Amino acid sequence: MGNTMTFDLQEAAKQHLWLHFTRMSAYGDGDIPVIVRGSGAYVYDDHGKRYLDGLSGLFVTMAGHGRTELAEAASKQASELAYFPLWSYAHPAAVMLAERLASLAPGDLNRVFFTTSGSEAVESAWKLAKQYFKLRGEHGRYKVLSRDIAYHGTSMGALAVTGLADIKAAFEPLPPGGVRVPNTNFYRAPSFASASEEEFGIWAADEIERAILREGPDSVACVFLEPVQNSGGCFPPPPGYFQRVRSICDTYGVLLVSDEVICAFGRLGYYFGSERYGYVPDIITFAKGATSGYSPLGGMIVRDHLMEPFLSGHATFLHGITFAGHPVSAAVALANLDVFEREDLLGNVRANEGAFRATLEKLFDLPIVGDVRGAGYFYGIELVKDKATKETFDDDECERLLRGFLSHALFDAGLVCRADDRGDPVIQLAPPLICTQEHFDTIEQILRSVLTEAWTRV
Repeated sequence: MGNTMTFDLQEAAKQHLWLHFTRMSAYGDGDIPVIVRGSGAYVYDDHGKRYLDGLSGLFVTMAGHGRTELAEAASKQASELAYFPLWSYAHPAAVMLAERLASLAPGDLNRVFFTTSGSEAVESAWKLAKQYFKLRGEHGRYKVLSRDIAYHGTSMGALAVTGLADIKAAFEPLPPGGVRVPNTNFYRAPSFASASEEEFGIWAADEIERAILREGPDSVACVFLEPVQNSGGCFPPPPGYFQRVRSICDTYGVLLVSDEVICAFGRLGYYFGSERYGYVPDIITFAKGATSGYSPLGGMIVRDHLMEPFLSGHATFLHGITFAGHPVSAAVALANLDVFEREDLLGNVRANEGAFRATLEKLFDLPIVGDVRGAGYFYGIELVKDKATKETFDDDECERLLRGFLSHALFDAGLVCRADDRGDPVIQLAPPLICTQEHFDTIEQILRSVLTEAWTRV
């Protein structure tokens, strides 16, 4: 594109486009990055510059960019049936996708309710939990437990489940019932539970039981947990954690919701993160990678017993979304799963995740790198002022380091990733599932150069 088009895009963007989760004042004197195309693991801006997409867009583009087979699946479906709702009707793409997802899900999670996004999926799961217990005569169960600084979405219900105070304050009061429990950041484990990951995991899981008992078991409907917690920087579960949580939920009749909006569809090397960690939840929420981002789609998959009250009499789940299970999105999701199988994307992640971790761990020789953690193709690098004491940066330092330097410097160096301070300051990486060592090396080289410069600014 020429300069005229670039200028027009910039002017139009600055005058009319409202970017999400973005401090708009940051672009008062500078250009808004405009990405115009993608190919494989790379994207290109309106000046022709290439960037390695180390975040898969937003944990989304699992199969990589420029997949013509996914675009063709969308075109074919749109030419046959562009839209029809799932309100009292079905269409073939939604039926086939529901059957396929049920066949991939663990245990007896056999029923699929579609949405268009992860926030809607979380909202749907909490609403289902509330109505399910009401139909069982347990009218007091409405509370939802989730982990400290965990992110579960932006709608009002999903915000109530979210454990990030800063992104909630502007919208309070929120629906009542959100209760926080500890997360699984072993790097920041309390001293009394830091002897081993196993000990820490049992303590963190038992804190869920203590919260249920404090709130009253007959008031708690569900627990929302990500297989690997995103916000805060990729906290994997300690060994035995989810088995203990599953046992606690069973003891008190509480539903376990595995929020896999990020962790499903290969991010951790499996179709569902719960499979990797060996637990069967009552509900799985999903979105993002279901279509590799080629069309919006989300949903929840539920166990048979949650569907039973709705299969007889007049009970109806009084919830619906106009574009949920959209024919085009469902067709794209089916084609996306075909790519997963044909190219063994899950196998690629499992075969290469050790090399990805090892490449990132080379950065431990930098004084600013305190921890490298995660699983699959989903990693966080925590930044510290002092490696020996794990001292973190204060708010002003985070402002200068992350927003004032790292976010722009990493992008300018050709890497799309996330520099975030929801919790302690971290850099997050989640490359497309097609990536191999050449991409890992590029990520490490860019991070090394930029983080070395960042340390001189501390």
